[in-house]
Amino acid sequence: MIPDKPPREDVYHATSDFQKQSHVPSFEKYKELYLKSVETPEEFWGDVAKEFFWKSKQTGQFLDYNFDVTKGKIYIKCMEGATTNICYNVLDRNVHERKLGDKVAFFWEGNEPGDGMKVTYRELLQQVCKFANVLKSLGVKKGDCVSIYMPMIMELVVVMLACARIGAVHSIVFAGFSAESLCERILDSQCSLLITADGFYRGDKLISLKMIADDALRKCKDKGFPVQKCIMIKHLTKEEATLPPGCQSPPAKRTCPDLQQEKQRERVKKVRPTPQVPWDPDVDLCWHTLMDGASEECEPEWCESEDPLFILYTSGSTGKPKGVLHTVSGYMLYTATTFKYVFDYQPDDVYWCTADIGWITGHSYITYGPLANGATSVLFEGLPTYPDVSRMWEIVDKYQVTKFYTAPTAIRLLMKYGTEPVHKFKRQSLKVLGTVGEPINPEAWQWYYNIVGDKRCPVVDTFWQTETGGHVLTPLPGATPMKPGSATFPFFGVVPAILNESGEELEGPSEGYLVFKQPWPGIMRTVYGNQERFETTYFKKFPGYYVTGDGCRRDEDGYFWITGRIDDMLNVSGHLLSTAEVESALVEHTSVAEAAVVGRPHPVKGESLYCFVTLKDGISYSATLEAELRKQVREKIGAIATPDYIQNAPGLPKTRSGKIMRRVLRKIARSEQDLGDVSTLADSAVIEQLFRNRCAAAV
Repeated sequence: MIPDKPPREDVYHATSDFQKQSHVPSFEKYKELYLKSVETPEEFWGDVAKEFFWKSKQTGQFLDYNFDVTKGKIYIKCMEGATTNICYNVLDRNVHERKLGDKVAFFWEGNEPGDGMKVTYRELLQQVCKFANVLKSLGVKKGDCVSIYMPMIMELVVVMLACARIGAVHSIVFAGFSAESLCERILDSQCSLLITADGFYRGDKLISLKMIADDALRKCKDKGFPVQKCIMIKHLTKEEATLPPGCQSPPAKRTCPDLQQEKQRERVKKVRPTPQVPWDPDVDLCWHTLMDGASEECEPEWCESEDPLFILYTSGSTGKPKGVLHTVSGYMLYTATTFKYVFDYQPDDVYWCTADIGWITGHSYITYGPLANGATSVLFEGLPTYPDVSRMWEIVDKYQVTKFYTAPTAIRLLMKYGTEPVHKFKRQSLKVLGTVGEPINPEAWQWYYNIVGDKRCPVVDTFWQTETGGHVLTPLPGATPMKPGSATFPFFGVVPAILNESGEELEGPSEGYLVFKQPWPGIMRTVYGNQERFETTYFKKFPGYYVTGDGCRRDEDGYFWITGRIDDMLNVSGHLLSTAEVESALVEHTSVAEAAVVGRPHPVKGESLYCFVTLKDGISYSATLEAELRKQVREKIGAIATPDYIQNAPGLPKTRSGKIMRRVLRKIARSEQDLGDVSTLADSAVIEQLFRNRCAAAV
């Protein structure tokens, strides 16, 4: 599976100085560790486990599992018999055993420049213990589920770790979701407690979070499930503002090292409205009042390895979200290990992941993975383009960020504005760049590498899912020769395969379904409350394999290339085409900032290619440009991939997390007005514009 030698051409390498200091300094060392991880996983992961605290040791085999539905129930178990607490391992162990109490755990950077604070490991432990005691005082106990609907503020990290400390299961709902979506997730997980905030700003836009939360609670009550209590954090509400009874104490003061910036922040806040705060004294509780009297000492609840840690909802093909369930020990080991090796974490690093904690990337690579390694991280509330398009690079310089992790969507967005906003800042601290969320097209990869990283920072293009818990295909920055757009090779313990439609494993250069042959510690355990859906979604199509739902291509050098979701694979005249591949070809044109490709029924070919393209600032759409784009795709992929329709799209329909809603684009391409659920759409005006601009030939 892993080639004997890495390719010699068309690849990028880390510098020799970087390699010398890396945990895995060569491709040969990677192969050695990889073989150990798949041939003797108990030994490999046993060495990792020695770095953590266990109240009791495992009694069974390290990994026990069944991936074959024909042989009975699907299950994965890791380190049975062992007991531990993940909060203890990421906080107490760092403060007391590793003597990192005074080390900064997080630099919090608010939506407004100058709004910031820093929190040490000792301070974070104190706050977590206090809120854990609050939860216990409200009757929350081990195994109970707590719903969290919060912006990117420090209290969000405190809440999730407090839940983990007492063995409660956290269910974080992204703060961009609607009241209906929040209600649906509360009902599915049967959470009796909701934790939220008064509101937050996303750029210039005020989000009155408490009002949305209250709407969700009304919907829950109407559906026969009244939530007992709701705790609200005052994030924006001014001290002098009129607050509901029972929530009058001043909000926790944030400190900023730059007093001039602090004064500027106060001026900005005074001219902006604060959110409306509805209040039901029978349900609502004030975070600050509860925390004032709470003790800073709280003994952790010792949990079995396979006790649930959290539920996180991800989109399902049926439209109903799936509650992905992760458990304590395996998830802890896997996020800690992937963070250490994929970002080549070193003790003096300042790490910044731009994701939202409402998604799995934030769970694994803002909270648990970095904290398990004793890392210092940046926690960012704002947007990459607010108040201007240099914001991310300003933050990199401000905190001297060394390891930076963001999405291709953000990279392509910033590419539209050229190099000047990047070059305003030095970025000399950067050592590793990472991408996450979707396959990155080679042009965006090159821009990231050449412009942001000044041709000296390895790019780790990570493939993984909510279900996998952590990275499964990824370069290691000091060891893996990088190919732009390729997720390269499997992480330790992961055994991928490519199958054809008949379920036969393909060898050598090939394209088909990406599957995994055996579990790793961090893989999901079930769909919460629905084992049948778990087995049907991931294991029934090809018994004996975990089915990712993604297409994949393996090249002649053994590199893996994610080609997109299987439903984003098009069969044109008997040829299987990847929409991601066509999109990549379109975006390589110098005029195109972003592209999305969907299928449209064709009476002869079966399916035809319908392409939406967003042009860079200052570029006009024309027949000449359209011809160039067709020629570009034809030359890059072949005549069979020539687009049938190309539509000028000033904007693309995206979720609030930045993912393109291709389901909606398929409807537009087919001129179908019934779009289904678009509650997660960030900007509904985009839809009307796309319908108006539809290709005349497609009508």
